[in-house]
Amino acid sequence: MTKTYFNPGCALSIYKPEMENKILTFLNENYGEVILHKICCHHDPQLEAGSEIINVCAGCDRRFRSLYEGISTISIWEVIDGLNTFHYPNYKGLELSVHDACPIRGKSQVHHAVRNLLRKMNINIVETKYHSSNSICCGDDYYPKLPIDQIHQKMKERADMMPCNEVCVYCVSCIKSMHIGGKTPRHLMDLLMGETTEPQIYDTVLWHEQLQVYINKH
Repeated sequence: MTKTYFNPGCALSIYKPEMENKILTFLNENYGEVILHKICCHHDPQLEAGSEIINVCAGCDRRFRSLYEGISTISIWEVIDGLNTFHYPNYKGLELSVHDACPIRGKSQVHHAVRNLLRKMNINIVETKYHSSNSICCGDDYYPKLPIDQIHQKMKERADMMPCNEVCVYCVSCIKSMHIGGKTPRHLMDLLMGETTEPQIYDTVLWHEQLQVYINKH
């Protein structure tokens, strides 16, 4: 029998640690038995072959499914979209654009689920030219390959491509990038939970140092 785990990812655990238990409770009440898994995707997940990991983070999804044999992944967005028990907030026609995260550029099922969830919340999507499988990096992935000023320029260039001032993201690093680029980021999990999105630490160097500390500990 397949065992199912929920890994909130380092970024969400840093961003809003209280949210992981809310999601886990919902999954156990509506999806089946789900076990919290806190080993970072940069380390061996130490799971038996055939295990399924539900991810929030697109980077976790890519690493777990590509680096560790016998592990399958599914995004939390696909899971919620596939259930009929989630109580969606009503945003009454809010218009926003969507920035799709790089690591799942090839997973059309995630792009589809994300947009389904937005529509279920009465949100109107105004797409940027480069979205879904043609999405362009928010700029964060260039760290530390490029100097900080060039990275921030790429963040601004990507943010400027968004038709709306408010931009839905589903990666915490993308929150930082859109904020630096001059847009108002709205994380999809925040939208689903009826919460505001907070840039918090958005200094690129400090943010990546914060991530590395978590990765080393988990």
